[in-house]
Parts: sequence; C-alpha cells; structure tokens
Amino acid sequence: MSSTSEGTVPPVKPRGKTRGTGRPTIRDVSQLAGVSRMTVSRVISDPDLVLPATREKVLKAVADLGYVPDRVAGSLSSRRTGFVALMLPTLTNANFAAVAQGLTEQLREADYQLLIAYTEYNQAEEERQLNKLLARRPEAIVMTGASHTRNAARMLMQCDVPVIEIADLPSQPIDHSIGFSNYEVGRTAARHLIERGFTRIGAVGGSQEAAVRDHRGEERMRGFEDELRFSGLATDLVLRHGSPPLSYDHGAAAIAILLKRDPGIQAVFAVSDLSAVGVLMECQRRHVPVPDKLSVMGFGNFEIGGEVNPPLTTVNVNFRALGQRTGALILELLGRDGDTPPHIEDIGLSIIERASVGRVK
Repeated sequence: MSSTSEGTVPPVKPRGKTRGTGRPTIRDVSQLAGVSRMTVSRVISDPDLVLPATREKVLKAVADLGYVPDRVAGSLSSRRTGFVALMLPTLTNANFAAVAQGLTEQLREADYQLLIAYTEYNQAEEERQLNKLLARRPEAIVMTGASHTRNAARMLMQCDVPVIEIADLPSQPIDHSIGFSNYEVGRTAARHLIERGFTRIGAVGGSQEAAVRDHRGEERMRGFEDELRFSGLATDLVLRHGSPPLSYDHGAAAIAILLKRDPGIQAVFAVSDLSAVGVLMECQRRHVPVPDKLSVMGFGNFEIGGEVNPPLTTVNVNFRALGQRTGALILELLGRDGDTPPHIEDIGLSIIERASVGRVK
C-alpha cells in the first residue's frame, strides 16, 4: 500500500478502478457545507466575496471530500483533454529527464502532451501541485514514488483516471505501478561490496529529519543496512546527512565525515551517482586513492559516472525504458472500458562494474 506522512492511510478502494466514477462534485461540496452550489463556486473563484464563516465551511468540505475544481470542463465538449500529468521530485536529475523523454516518446504518437510538475522532494508541495494538476483534468497521472500525504493519497484514490506510481514498487499501489525495488538496490550494492571482501563498509544518503525527504533513497539505505546486518557487519558507517536533492557537495561532505569517523573505511555506497562523484572528488583532494584505499559505488548510471577517473561502479536502472513502459501502459488503459485490475511491473536493475571498486587482496 502506498504510504502517507500524516497518520493512518485512508480506506483503500477495491483494487482496480472503474473509470468515470468516484470523483467528488460541486454538488457534494454544497450538500456537505449546507450552502448553495453558487456559494461554493464563489468561494473557489473569489473567496473574498464570501463571509468568513461560510468560506471556512466550504473550504472544510472541499478538504474533507478531496474535491478538485474542474477548470476546463466548461470549455470541453468531451472528456478528452489530451494531457497526461507527470509529477517529478526535481527537474535537475538526468534520470527523471529520461523518464519524461521515454514517456513523451510513447504518448506523442497518440497526440498526448505532458503536464509536468515538480516537488523538490517535499510532500506538502506534491499535494499542492497535485491539486493544480487535477484541476486541468489530465487523462492519466504519473507519480514518482509511492509515499504521499494523506490528502494527496485521497485525491489520487478518488480521481477517475489511471494513476501510475513509478520508480518504486509498492505491493499495493493506489492503482498501477511500474518501477523497481529501491530496497533491493541497497541490498544489491551491499552484497557486491561484501563479495569483494570488504568488512568496513559505509553508505551515504540524505537525512530523514527535515520536511524535505528522499523516501526512495532512504529505502536504498535501509536495504544496504539490512544486508550488512545479515552478513554480520557493523552499520556504524551508514551516514544520513544533508537534504535532497543530493549532488556532488553532499558526497564530498559525507565522505569527509566518514573518513574522520574511521580512517580505515574500505568501501562506500552512495544512494546517487552524483553524490558518489562528490566522494571521488573529495578523495582526490585528500590524496585518498580510489580504489586502492577506498572503493566507491553509486546508483543511477549518470553519464558523468562513466567519465570520471576512475569510472564509477553503479547500480543501473533503465529510466528511459521506465518512461516508455509507463507510456505504453497509459495508452493501453485509456483504450479500455470498465474495470482495470492493478498492473505491477518490475523493470529490474543491474550492476555496471567499473574501476572505482576494487577487491580485498
């Protein structure tokens, strides 16, 4: 089930959707608030014209129902808008750009356009952007990840279009899911380093203490820790530091902390290649040879990882293929009528071995 950050998950509808049902209407809001539909419309379009007490009742009803005003219905003669909504955590990550590219490649031939919003890893911002996207009546919604606020989850459950959660692999998605197990990414990375004989192994990821969090990165950290424990190794060098989006400066700062904590650290995994490249750069500044003294491994197969010296070993996921498969699923779902049972697809992962990881001799 998709997780939320505000307590108990709202009751989950039966798995699968019937398109065209369940979307709260302005009439539902007016009945719950005990006011006319005209008053509801006025609160939405020009709230300053409505008495504060009445305005509060209407806004509470809107929030309770998860109602999203339909800003395009009046200008459309059919349900088709030609838009598919895509929610990304950031626009600066090349892998998410690859998702958008793959998705566009599939949808363009069917004359669909992408509406893209981004959240900077903030779930409250995701909720706000989702409300705005739904107001534009997209014909399908693609959400990055499976962790949402309670209100965002409710809006997604009640909307009457296909919802696809990507880059994660929940066992019970809101509707459909195409992605990979971030937990397994961490376990795979840890096993790779353990198999090469390392025993003093660290990892670097983002902090989970602030409002801005990378839930998928944390799953990689959790899988990495669990694999270390399973192998009887210590986890004291698994470091959560800094706020996402993670980049070169994060890796540089994190490895400085770990080298101070244990100068004998043998290998480190970073939850993003960008952070891993920062580790490599800081090691060069400190004259710590990679991989002779410290092996470094990342995630994401960013282009820069293959260009640095030494080239970066990484856990690879084909994000462009992820976008293409998501687009193909959307077109398939939009071509159906009636119930659509949940589709859960694991696109898998692999390790690209390069020179940044050595072996204990």
